[in-house]
Amino acid sequence: MLLSMKLTDISPAIALTPLDGRYHKQTAPLVEYMSEPALNRERMRVEVEWMILLANGFEGNGNQTIVPGVKPLTDDEQAYLRSIPENFGAEGIAQHAAYEAKTHHDVKAVEYYIDDQLEKAADVLGHDTQLTGLKTLVHFACTSEDINNLSIARCVKNGVEQVWLPAAQAIVDHLAQKADAYRDKAMLSLTHGQPATPTTLGKELAVYVYRLNRQLNKVKAQEYLGKINGATGTFGAHLAACPDVDWVAVSREFVTNRMGLTWNPLTTQIESHDWQAELYGTISHTNRILHNLCVDVWMYISRGVFAQVPVKGATGSSTMPHKVNPIRFENAEANLEISCSLLDTLSATLVESRWQRDLTDSTVLRNVGVPMAHSLIGLRSLLKGLNKLLLNREALDRDLENNWAVVAEGIQTVLRRAGYPSPYEALKALTRTNAHITRESIAEFIESLDVAESVKQELRAITPQSYTGVFE
Repeated sequence: MLLSMKLTDISPAIALTPLDGRYHKQTAPLVEYMSEPALNRERMRVEVEWMILLANGFEGNGNQTIVPGVKPLTDDEQAYLRSIPENFGAEGIAQHAAYEAKTHHDVKAVEYYIDDQLEKAADVLGHDTQLTGLKTLVHFACTSEDINNLSIARCVKNGVEQVWLPAAQAIVDHLAQKADAYRDKAMLSLTHGQPATPTTLGKELAVYVYRLNRQLNKVKAQEYLGKINGATGTFGAHLAACPDVDWVAVSREFVTNRMGLTWNPLTTQIESHDWQAELYGTISHTNRILHNLCVDVWMYISRGVFAQVPVKGATGSSTMPHKVNPIRFENAEANLEISCSLLDTLSATLVESRWQRDLTDSTVLRNVGVPMAHSLIGLRSLLKGLNKLLLNREALDRDLENNWAVVAEGIQTVLRRAGYPSPYEALKALTRTNAHITRESIAEFIESLDVAESVKQELRAITPQSYTGVFE
């Protein structure tokens, strides 16, 4: 009997999810900020910057060493410390993993990894250095959450600002350009699925530009909070070791000026994650607006308002060669839905922690990159779809010409202003007793009205193509 090949035996390892398989090229930019190695690299940055602050002080304390017995670090010693996370590559990842396999603690593994690099400092620098004796300064007075909350905040901030926001902004920029190009292109509206007062294609796209910009402005203004205040937020270990230090000021300096975050002065062992719930809620809301856009465009394609540029060599349908399916918009819909469901879960879960600490947030926080990746896939798929659209002007004009009944609102409103009796009822009788309202039937109705010629002139000027109002 032949044994089938085990997929788990294939090297390199096969990705379990499409994020690292089918969609790897699309999601790869987030690896730089939201992967496990990216988090460990950021943890190292936090640790070494904390060491530098403790050794060299800051302007607020006269640049005096904070921890007694430690001399200020020289420029090359500081540069060496900062090179530790910057040089964290494949070899370093494997070394960290080996430490974690022994300690079963990822932050402790980071500490030991830095200790190893300190031992090499004299050889790398080519001279004696106090760094080889500074292992006690690594993770000084810190709980793991002091390192984690700052690292995660920086990872999320950079991932959002460097990857997600530009992708979202590209959608808005594209829509804004098209809204301007089509601002005067009249289009039949459909309210409740029925022909209604005409609009312009540009105005309808501008609605999405406005909606999306409101959310993106919230993301751009988002606070990313951080804390460094010990095991229960009391600076207990800090004060026990160095009671004369203003640790509140040190904490504020480190979080604000060294980490580039907003200082959270009051926490339990963990930073409370409220900023994350706010951010993920806003991104989820943005996803839903984009989902609405996908559905609208899908239906415009179905109506013939838009045609799609076929991709040379691509298959639209496995059996119907004439079809060009709106798959980019359908793919975007699905990924945005997945992203929303996970972001909503993150928002609900992260704001709760039992008393001063529980570990429910730990696993959850490892998955922040998953909904962001699905949102990114949705954004990129949507933009590809939008770039393949061609406006079918004939279809727009045909829709308008076949639906002259939609000018009834404008006519009856002019008649109201002119004092004509029961104008709504007159137009209702016209439009509901005629099987099909045409240009000719509207013209006949206007001529039958007992109103001044100047009013009739106004009414004759109202057409489905001209009755589009205005928008900014």
